[in-house]
Amino acid sequence: MPISPSSSAQAARESVAGQLRAIRKDAGLTVVELARRCDWHHAKTSRIENAKTPPSPTDIRRWCQACRTPERAADLIAASLNAESMYTEWRRRARMGLRQLQDSYVQLFRSTSLFRIYSPTLVPGLLQTEGYSRALLGSNARLLGIPDDAEEAATARVERSKVIHEPGHRFVLVVEEGVLRYQLGGQDTMAAQLGYLLTAGALPSVSLGIIPSSSPQRVLWPQELFHVYDDSLVSVELLSAQVNITQPSEVALYLEAFEQLRSMAVYGADARALILKAIEALH
Repeated sequence: MPISPSSSAQAARESVAGQLRAIRKDAGLTVVELARRCDWHHAKTSRIENAKTPPSPTDIRRWCQACRTPERAADLIAASLNAESMYTEWRRRARMGLRQLQDSYVQLFRSTSLFRIYSPTLVPGLLQTEGYSRALLGSNARLLGIPDDAEEAATARVERSKVIHEPGHRFVLVVEEGVLRYQLGGQDTMAAQLGYLLTAGALPSVSLGIIPSSSPQRVLWPQELFHVYDDSLVSVELLSAQVNITQPSEVALYLEAFEQLRSMAVYGADARALILKAIEALH
């Protein structure tokens, strides 16, 4: 079954929209009548009720006031804001700079006991060297058209990654073998990154698995890059946005996918052999 990373966010939006529609109908108001009371065009009412346009907190207050249910506003505002936080464009998240974006994860990292990370194309952030991270974040800044503070952001990313040395955390990371071959930065940068994987992969708290490109039996096709924080939150990284998933059934689907991907990976000496092979290919 294909995983739809934006469905949690859309389901949450539709839930808010459905509640607003029910409030209007319970009040005996038509779409046009509600719009008149709220002093906006009736098309806006339709867009909100069909989850095409997210309502602002002011919209929700006016809606509930028009339907004589002001006591419903606070809960609906909270639900709407939560729905919108599930799907956040990178441009919006990085509007204060990439350094600030790195720092925003620190508290989540410290409160997570078990990290599960799958990456088909990149070295996971927790295992990135500063040079590799700088090359990656600089590319992201140029693509998104945002201020390029990759130097400071890379330093912050390495700083936050020190969590792998702190007690109370475990890290299970699975990457496709192609991750070792996609060169970011110069040859020396990539060689240093691959060398660090040999070191970090040997840490007691880290389990690093690599799915060989020549794996004879794939039980699951490559997926999008995703992180699972304990058993309660999945963060999916798309080209344009980050999707946060908390719906239990979808979290369970990602956990099942992770276990299938993990079962195809090699570990220990076999994983190190693949990394050494990639280092040799650089020369």
